[in-house]
Parts: sequence; structure tokens; C-alpha cells
Amino acid sequence: MKFADASVSKSIAELVSKQNQKKLVLWAAECAEHVLPYFEEACPNDHRPREAIEAGRAWVRGEIVMSEARTAAFAAHAAARDADQTAVSAVVNRLHSCAAARAAGHAAATAHVAGHAVHAATYAAKAAAYAAEAKDADANTTKEREWQYQRLLDIAVTT
Repeated sequence: MKFADASVSKSIAELVSKQNQKKLVLWAAECAEHVLPYFEEACPNDHRPREAIEAGRAWVRGEIVMSEARTAAFAAHAAARDADQTAVSAVVNRLHSCAAARAAGHAAATAHVAGHAVHAATYAAKAAAYAAEAKDADANTTKEREWQYQRLLDIAVTT
């Protein structure tokens, strides 16, 4: 299945460019967590993506240093590679679980480089698209991107 992004992604990119790194980590963590059930359904005993999301938030709170968040990001990406090889059912299941884990990895990596935030959101949108029936993929992508944009607006205003 080929991923087709929603038009609101340009508005997201523009708003992302105006945010500080801590806000972006929080937003990226929300984006990743929003689709994390796709990974956890396929790989229920692998907690690396959830731990990466929490590591990003812990970095924002000053509880860990950036290198610890980055290590958690690498672990989430390893979980994505593992999910690609071991997810329990069809190819589509592997695609959306892998994308969800990658979203978590990029969310944690945003503590290292702010530019990872947009990748976290894009992988989350891919997870939503890949989780849908082919005929609903574009609608799922649009719905996910609109949710992301609203959350980014909320974070931009409230934190």
C-alpha cells in the first residue's frame, strides 16, 4: 500500500517550525501514543516504543539527559525492525505496527533534534493509513493529520 499524505501536513510543517523543542517533544509523544495500540496489538510483550515515548516526556521534565532519550529512540526503532519480521499476522499488520514503533522512536529522538517531530507525526499518519482498509486509507490519514494539527495548536497555545 502506498502512503498518500493529507494536505494539512503543510500546515503542520509550518506550525512545527515556530515551536520550541520541548513543545515538539510533547506533541510528537502524543502523536506516537495515539497510534501505539497498533504496535502493542501486534507485539504485546515489547514495551520499547512505549518506553521511548515516556523517555521523551521524561527529558522534557528534566528527569533524564538527551542521550538517554536517544538510546530509547534507538530501541524503539529496533522494535520496529523486529515487528517487521515477527508481527503475528498479515503484511498490513506489520506495516502499521512498524510505523507506530517508528513514530515512537522519532518522538524520543526529538529530544536530540527537533526535526524528528515531523517524522514522528508522519509515521503516526502512516500507521493510521496502513491500519485501514485500502479504500479508507486516505480518510484515515486525513483524520489522523487533522487530529495532529489540532493537538499541535493546543500545545502551541497552552504550554
